[in-house]
Amino acid sequence: MPRPTTTLVGDLPVHRIGFGAMRITGTGVWGPPPDREAARELLREALRLGVDFLDTADSYGPDASEEILAEALHPYPDGLVVATKGGYLREGPFEWRTEGRPERLRAACEGSLRRLRLDTIPLYYLHTPDPAVPFEESIGALSELRAEGKILHVGVSNVGIAEFERAQAIVPIVAVQNRYSLAERGDEELLRACEEEGIAFVPWFPLLRGSLASKRSGSLKRIAAAHEATPAQIALSWLLHRSPAIVPIPGTSDLRHLRENTAAATIELSSYDLASLEQFRGPRRIPQPLRTAVKRAFGYLPLSRR
Repeated sequence: MPRPTTTLVGDLPVHRIGFGAMRITGTGVWGPPPDREAARELLREALRLGVDFLDTADSYGPDASEEILAEALHPYPDGLVVATKGGYLREGPFEWRTEGRPERLRAACEGSLRRLRLDTIPLYYLHTPDPAVPFEESIGALSELRAEGKILHVGVSNVGIAEFERAQAIVPIVAVQNRYSLAERGDEELLRACEEEGIAFVPWFPLLRGSLASKRSGSLKRIAAAHEATPAQIALSWLLHRSPAIVPIPGTSDLRHLRENTAAATIELSSYDLASLEQFRGPRRIPQPLRTAVKRAFGYLPLSRR
């Protein structure tokens, strides 16, 4: 059966490789990028390549990613789906602090509306659960914003299956954005639930911040060579074959990588390729005691719940 090239985010059709706009900011996802016009041109090129699903957040910069997206693309073309998120505060490069209070989420959403120059945000995520705030209160705030017409669809990010089900009991959830890739498959149960319910599953860091792009050994190297492709393209193609619910959002600040990422949608992997990739093992996760020590030492855990 041919692999679908589009999927639905709620009632919004999108092509199955989007673009994550976290990296059109400065170092540490802090401040504007070194070349603002280059970032704008990158976004314009994404649309020329057929990308119609853009993902950002108020915390990227903060504010810079949303501002640049609007500078580059507003007024938006028909069919473009812009997704953004609220639930983090920023205090410096690489620093992220959860903030899921209803009043903060409302202010975050209203700020995103202004920066993106929208009357209604097509898809708005709770960026991450806040352990200091009852989860139902955070999701309830998004439900209210949806009822007011400020949000068209609601999504959740960095959640487990139990939180996903609790959110679904409050408001229809049309997308789940979690860390997932060829090398990290910890959310299989949640992925299958999304597939069964017709909900988009949106992997962030689908290339492990580029580490899969440089993987040069074993099955990934062999399959990439056979398809005259890069390891990154094979890793993205694997995601598209993994489930029709998956819509990866690889991010980059490089035009060449952008073109390579979007071209991955054309690669058809064989059953033999897929069986070989089932055995692929990426970098091991940081053991929990070390994760705790790093977080205590630096105040954050790199690449955990950005």
